[in-house]
Amino acid sequence: MNQPRHRHPLSARFPPRALAGLALLLWLACAGASAATRAWLDRSQVRAGDTVTLNIETDQPGAAPDYAPLEADFEVGTPFRTGRQGTGALFGVRLVPRRNGTLQVPALHVGAEQTSAQVLRVQPVQAAARGDVFVESQVEHDAVWVQQNVGLVVRLYYATSLVSGELTQEAPDGAALQRIGEDVVGRRRMGNRDYQFVERRFLLVPERSGALRVPAPRFRGQASPRFFDDFFGTDRALAAEGQPLQLQVRAPPADAPQPWLPLQGLRLRYLDPPATARAGEAVEVAVEAEAGGATAAQFPDIPAPQVQGAQVFAERPQLTERFVDGTPRLTVVRRFAIVPLQPGPLVVPGPSLAWWDAAAGRGSVARLPALQLEVVAPSPAATQGPAAGASALPLPGAAGADAGAGPRGGGAGDAGLWPWMALALGLLWLATLAWALQLRRQHRVAHATTRVAPGAAVEPGAPAPTTADLRRALDADSFDAAVRLLQAMAHPPARDLDEVLARLADPGQRDALQAMRRALWAGDGDPARARLELRAAFRGGPRWAGETGPAAVAGSAQLPPLYPRAGP
Repeated sequence: MNQPRHRHPLSARFPPRALAGLALLLWLACAGASAATRAWLDRSQVRAGDTVTLNIETDQPGAAPDYAPLEADFEVGTPFRTGRQGTGALFGVRLVPRRNGTLQVPALHVGAEQTSAQVLRVQPVQAAARGDVFVESQVEHDAVWVQQNVGLVVRLYYATSLVSGELTQEAPDGAALQRIGEDVVGRRRMGNRDYQFVERRFLLVPERSGALRVPAPRFRGQASPRFFDDFFGTDRALAAEGQPLQLQVRAPPADAPQPWLPLQGLRLRYLDPPATARAGEAVEVAVEAEAGGATAAQFPDIPAPQVQGAQVFAERPQLTERFVDGTPRLTVVRRFAIVPLQPGPLVVPGPSLAWWDAAAGRGSVARLPALQLEVVAPSPAATQGPAAGASALPLPGAAGADAGAGPRGGGAGDAGLWPWMALALGLLWLATLAWALQLRRQHRVAHATTRVAPGAAVEPGAPAPTTADLRRALDADSFDAAVRLLQAMAHPPARDLDEVLARLADPGQRDALQAMRRALWAGDGDPARARLELRAAFRGGPRWAGETGPAAVAGSAQLPPLYPRAGP
């Protein structure tokens, strides 16, 4: 008698193939979850007493890192959070090592996920180098890739007053070296002495693979004389030289994405994506790319989407280049005008950019999802106009023949061609007129942007800039070019931006100009967002105090200048 076989309850309920598929899905979910939260240090090697920043990125909404495990080996500063939109967030905390050697930054819990551990090498400061003046240098990474932007920091420490001095750093053979930003000054206590320091930052770009030797920085200067120095003829000249640095530059792998783009991070996002559109009318799609470790000359263009059932017109990209902690950070905004050809659903493919993750040592692709637009029918005014015009035109061969015309019927058919010929000549004349007006407008913009300098008056006889010229400058040109156009559009012309602000009557236009100036010159705000607000504020042109008409606003509050002018 056959005994009944006992089966596993789970296998009895699900077939083996379903269980294998479920296990694969669970593995992929765990892998995606582990990759969603990551941590990295801004540099892997520091000197004793220096500060290092730990960055933590996660896409968990409302989650924050637990920094308690860091207290064992580090002095933990106040955590901060950088600006991010959506559900993702980027956290940062500054750490000071408590001891020298190789330290491990432990894994941290972030919500339901965990970061990976990081390794930090802490080198002691050489006591023998601590004289009245000494120089040291360090690189952001000691193992880099070809054409990767690397931060180089040179510091001059001095414990005496300086009358003059020169700090130099020669470019290495096989790499480009560019100084960035302004010098940073401060104080630091080392041992039982207080030092003042000057920190200078450079951007190092290796041009070939292999060993790279960065020359030692040098200082030559003169200390302040003491009371008896002149009497005894004491020489107060100072000299110091740091240590050369050795870097290992890696070549691009054979399977690396092309074009070769080594970065520390790349993020794409839409700026106010549309949901609907109208057939025959343009709708704007703006894409922003934020790249860490890239310069404007290095970054490729954001590709224009290939849209089935629509025409696409791409504008020139708007570039904003900044340096954060000695590392370049590039923001690119590119806008596309999409004109749907017919009503119905329209799919706009999302852009993608291939790049090389320099920190992880692997290729990556940044991409955006496709936009789903619902295209409605064109407005009645757009559809009725051409229909009415078409019905008023006689069609060839459709002219009614008079029954009693007899042999004159052929003459009537020839006469029906003349309206079409007249229409063609009229359209040709209109196209020629539009072309001439376009040339005149371009000539006028060139005069306005090149001959109107800050503080200068408009040349006699030069055409005055128009609102259309100002819109084009706000769309594609620099902020300085737009300010020069505003100076020229004032009556009489304004001397500078402060005078433009004082003479504008619209508070919204004044606020938009101030926001753009702070974003570009003071580092306060997002330049891309400020440009959008500036375009919206000046869409109808500037509104000056004292003008009459619907565009004028009575009264103008005098604003104090952000940077006061010197002199009259």
